[in-house]
Amino acid sequence: MQFVTADTHFFHKDLLGVDDFAPRPFASVSEMNQTIIDHWNTKVGENDVVYHLGDIALYFIKPPKKAYDAIFQVLNQLHGHLVLIKGNHDSRALFKYLEQHNYVFNGREKFEFHDVGKLIKYDHRQYYMTHYPLLLGIAPQIINLHGHIHHNAVPIKENINVGVDSPELDYLSEKVQFGAPLSMKEIEEIVEGKRDDFLKRG
Repeated sequence: MQFVTADTHFFHKDLLGVDDFAPRPFASVSEMNQTIIDHWNTKVGENDVVYHLGDIALYFIKPPKKAYDAIFQVLNQLHGHLVLIKGNHDSRALFKYLEQHNYVFNGREKFEFHDVGKLIKYDHRQYYMTHYPLLLGIAPQIINLHGHIHHNAVPIKENINVGVDSPELDYLSEKVQFGAPLSMKEIEEIVEGKRDDFLKRG
């Protein structure tokens, strides 16, 4: 199966508590990290593919390699093969470290890397997956899946915020556990829900 997520922000202590930008009601980053890991692994199988659309983590300690290793250890606990699209908080040095520690299981590498985005086809639609939301113009068969804007949504029906804090998760009929990636079936439900919402608005 294929899944999509964004903006996990592992280790980002400034997001803890109740905040106007991105409230995450956890007492510590370890609690937040473990919650995301647990919810992720409950949903994603070992050989599934997860597209992570950027802002994996925010962790600054010295030496930097110690931070990169801690992030690698978290990512290594997550089920599936991870297709990583670079976010504004993802350094090239982190991607280089992950690439150096990449490995193959079940015939596929643990990590795949993209600087800008990736286009996939699913159920007669094309999904262009990026970190930043894009303005694609009139392209009814192309949906932009993105992260970056946390508790906000682009007022365009073809842009879908798939981040863990996204308000567009409210289009789903069943609540998603915090940090669990979205299945492509759930993505389709959000796409249809947002389209219907826009049609009602006229």
